[in-house]
Amino acid sequence: METYTVKLDKLAEYAAIGKKYLEWIKKRPDLTKELKSWKLLAHALGGNVGGYVEMWEYENLADAEKAMNRLMQDKEFMTDIYPQFMAVIMSGTYSINVWNPVA
Repeated sequence: METYTVKLDKLAEYAAIGKKYLEWIKKRPDLTKELKSWKLLAHALGGNVGGYVEMWEYENLADAEKAMNRLMQDKEFMTDIYPQFMAVIMSGTYSINVWNPVA
């Protein structure tokens, strides 16, 4: 699970970057072939305005690591997509956490 807050003056830019990323990843299914599901949620009430949560579901941590390593080794992702994404995120708000189901 990733959480972050988009700078309020960058919300439209964030939407454009997200669209570009989704189009790109659909052309590159090899990068995230272990991914079972992905959800993007926008904060609706209370908390941080501009807050987002991304939930990435994998069968296990090893599959998540494989997919993440492939993304981090992809030149286009690391030099184009990822820097654009990080440029619209409010400093100090990005976090990534691993959760296990309990029920």
